Amino acid sequence: MSVSLKAKIADVFEEPGCDKNQGKSEKERKKGCTKQLSPGAAAGGCAFDGAKIALQPVVDVAHLVHGPIACEGNSWDNRHSASSGSQLYRSGFTTDISELDVIYGGEKRLFKSIREIIEKYDPPAVFVYQTCVTALVGDDIEAVCQRASAKFGKPVIPVNAPGFAGPKNLGNKLGAEALLDYVIGTVEPAFTTPYDINIIGEYNLVGELWQVKPLLDALGIRILSCISGDGRYNEIASAHRAKVNMMVCSKSMINIATKMEQRYGIPYFEGSFYGISDMSETLRQIASLLVKQGAPDDLIERTERLIEVEEARAYKRIAEYKKRLQGKRVLLITGGVKSWSVVAALQEGGMEIVGTSVKKSTKEDKEKIKEIMGEGADAHMIDDMTPREMYAMLRDAKADIMLSGGRSQFVALKARMPWLDINQERYHPYGGYEGMVELVAEIDRAIFNPVWQQVRIPAPWGDDGESLGAITSTVATTTDHLSGIAARAMGLEPEEIPV
Repeated sequence: MSVSLKAKIADVFEEPGCDKNQGKSEKERKKGCTKQLSPGAAAGGCAFDGAKIALQPVVDVAHLVHGPIACEGNSWDNRHSASSGSQLYRSGFTTDISELDVIYGGEKRLFKSIREIIEKYDPPAVFVYQTCVTALVGDDIEAVCQRASAKFGKPVIPVNAPGFAGPKNLGNKLGAEALLDYVIGTVEPAFTTPYDINIIGEYNLVGELWQVKPLLDALGIRILSCISGDGRYNEIASAHRAKVNMMVCSKSMINIATKMEQRYGIPYFEGSFYGISDMSETLRQIASLLVKQGAPDDLIERTERLIEVEEARAYKRIAEYKKRLQGKRVLLITGGVKSWSVVAALQEGGMEIVGTSVKKSTKEDKEKIKEIMGEGADAHMIDDMTPREMYAMLRDAKADIMLSGGRSQFVALKARMPWLDINQERYHPYGGYEGMVELVAEIDRAIFNPVWQQVRIPAPWGDDGESLGAITSTVATTTDHLSGIAARAMGLEPEEIPV
């Protein structure tokens, strides 16, 4: 690992936005909260993967992976981040290094690849991602990017986050550091307003940002930049002129919010777009902070009027679903901000939470879960649940449905229980007031789907050992039926058939 990368990782681990980290000694603080990966331990994503998925939703730049083609295949387009304009981010670019490049170095190939992308696509910038192989052979992507930027007159941004540096979450922060070092603050916006905000850690999954943007537009609030969902390079480069930053997922890019506060004096808060009450609280916090930063005082009053109208409309639309879902038990296997924000949304839909995963949640996330769920919340907070434990909980009918990512869906299907995707691979947006209606509608559709009654009927062969009683009666009935057919065919009574 290069000296510069080690220094950057140490800087990332000195996170002032994390109370738990700041409570440690200086020596322990620099170790961070995650262990370095050992060979073969990259299950769940490596640092390169984390950096790539954090930055790929910047839609108008070219994302070039400097490494073997398999690295690009493992990380490209694995989130449903939507774009309202350019589709360049959906094109996979890789230097596809070979054995000769490992021997002689791949810097020349990288430079040629950058030139080819600029000549063919003319993007506003090129992001270059370091991978394990090219980092190990010593390719200096910072030097190549600097030379290419000077040669072609375009920003070429090195993202130094090789997979072996650590887990996916560290990669998120290293990707954020690339924005802080090379992008944010390099362009001035055409104009500014007292209502400019940045949204950080929002990836516009299935267009969720677009369910929130009309609410902000109605209040005259402008999203100066979204980092990084449906983002544009020049917007992110001018993000330093915003009046307020909102953090949507604190675990992924908190370093952007804290360093922008230090450098530019931009205050930030952590909010959620999930659930009716949380959406309303987020709008209130944005309005309050903007007024403190100089926006007109009437913004708060206008925000309250908008909230009143939107809440009434949303509660009316979910009323019928709430009757059907009242008391239904939900197992929530996710993490980060969704561990508490989705809990609040589900409770508004009349459901009961039997467990929520806090594996990727911060200390603040856990405190919010306790605040939302009240007494006994600790019993429902699951630090890490094995597939066997998930299966047992579902089979014992302690939950009526499981909400999780795609990797856990087969546990629910094996238990013959409804499952709904709540992570990045999903096809339905759940953000804002509209998203809350969509969420309860999808849960209702999943739980009351008649297929579950069909798949729970015991299989006639009973090879799972769970339907022996049903097998005996079925076999006996079938045997009697066949005996009657055989007897009539031979002109005998059934009891006269020789055995």
